[in-house]
Amino acid sequence: MATTDEDLTLEDTDRVSGRAALVGNVKAALAVSGAVRSTLGPLGMDKMLIDDDGNTVITNDGATVLETARVEHPTAQLVIETSDSQDKIARDGTTTTILILAELLRNALELTRSGLHPTTIIEGYKRSLEICQNEIPSIAKPMASASDLKKVIATSIGKEIDPSLLDLICRLAIESAESIGSGGVDDERMLVNRLSMEEGSVAETELISGFVTRKQRLDHSMPSHGGPCSVAVIDGGIEIPKLEFEAELEISSLGVLDGFEQRNRQKIHERVVKLKSLGVGIVILRDGVDDIAHSALRESGIACFRRFDKEDLDRVAEQTGATISRSVEGLDINQLGSCTSWNQRKVSGVNYLTIYSDVGRGRTLMVRGSTSALREEVIRTFDDALGVAIRAHSPSPMLPGGGSTWSYLANQLKRESTRLTGRSQLAVEGYADAIEVIPRVLAENSGLDPTDRVLQLSAAQSERGPWVGFGTNGDELLDLYDAGIVDLRMVVESALSGATEGAISVLRIDDLLWAKVEPSQPDWSGEEDLG
Repeated sequence: MATTDEDLTLEDTDRVSGRAALVGNVKAALAVSGAVRSTLGPLGMDKMLIDDDGNTVITNDGATVLETARVEHPTAQLVIETSDSQDKIARDGTTTTILILAELLRNALELTRSGLHPTTIIEGYKRSLEICQNEIPSIAKPMASASDLKKVIATSIGKEIDPSLLDLICRLAIESAESIGSGGVDDERMLVNRLSMEEGSVAETELISGFVTRKQRLDHSMPSHGGPCSVAVIDGGIEIPKLEFEAELEISSLGVLDGFEQRNRQKIHERVVKLKSLGVGIVILRDGVDDIAHSALRESGIACFRRFDKEDLDRVAEQTGATISRSVEGLDINQLGSCTSWNQRKVSGVNYLTIYSDVGRGRTLMVRGSTSALREEVIRTFDDALGVAIRAHSPSPMLPGGGSTWSYLANQLKRESTRLTGRSQLAVEGYADAIEVIPRVLAENSGLDPTDRVLQLSAAQSERGPWVGFGTNGDELLDLYDAGIVDLRMVVESALSGATEGAISVLRIDDLLWAKVEPSQPDWSGEEDLG
């Protein structure tokens, strides 16, 4: 048989197409969801993560688990990217997004066995997402008080931290969110500095109105603390710039060299004189300080701290109200910030600079604890809590938690599907079953029968409305708002859209071309047989 041009083009490529491609993609998605499935909910199990250096982290945060995953399959990478996007947008719901995405693909595979074309399934999924988005506002509630915000945060992070620290993290997150105000969500990273300290217990973790970093003053003879003063923030240094290229200078006499050095000393001296004339008490530098300037700064009573990275430079400027100057020469009095006090002290052998100021919006979270692993877990939990607190100020941001929102939406989809004609009805029913995975998995992780729990919840909601559900312990049905089991609306909406878009992206793929060099085709041996 003659060899075609297409065969020659693909002779170094393994090709998987049609149903085989869909089966492989679904297996990849289910493998990712299986890694985090048992972490969902307040009774979810923990995972121990071990890096190449043997360091371990114990967590049940799905996003943290997937950050350490080594994944080669492109579909699995797409699922993890969807999770990353959910984390950036909503700071919660990463595990939920992955579970729904994987179930949407599992059900789509079953629908193709029934003769449905992927295009029909895609249209049904899009219609289902639209129905859910239209239904959510009817069950959402506005926040009536600060306690409502705590309910939302506690539901989000309750599974990640010891109950004794829950109130502390909620309070610190709410306080931080109030200081940031109505700024963009990116402000949560820049305006709140996280600092891990070995001193004290984790219960002594605090939020201060100021900036703290690991720095020591330029010279030990300079002041180690001070009261109110002006602060200069310089995106440069107090030094003579070095040539950026190799050069040789021919000195004809000693007087020429002396004059050259004298002019350099004069330039350094003029910069220190200018700082003193502006009344600067602290100067923060991104670059270094020439040895010549040490004594001049000390005699002028100016405390100097150097080698700040750009992010910390921005934080000092924001906290003190300063405007960053490119150089001392270009510094103007209007660019100076101010602080109420400052100090440098040593904790466990490490020097810390603290600048207190109530001018800016910045804060520093000083996390204490006995081990670095514990402190890092507190920081991760605080990050999630702060993200939820910042995003909880939209109109009617509260939805029933404990899987009840997903159960209610699934029931609405099942009712709506009976009004549809054609095969898209099957796709809508498949979508409803997929989002119902959340109450099923919550029941599984609680050691309960998922089928019985979903049926009981569905029956109760038919009689008492969407805000009825099960608590974290026991089989008693209760009002979820009164119980403080509340999901953030933004998390639910983002998880729905993200999971649906991810599933549709995979369903559009009908051909996989694997080069016979890296990346290699994955080995599916031992995987669940979905064919």
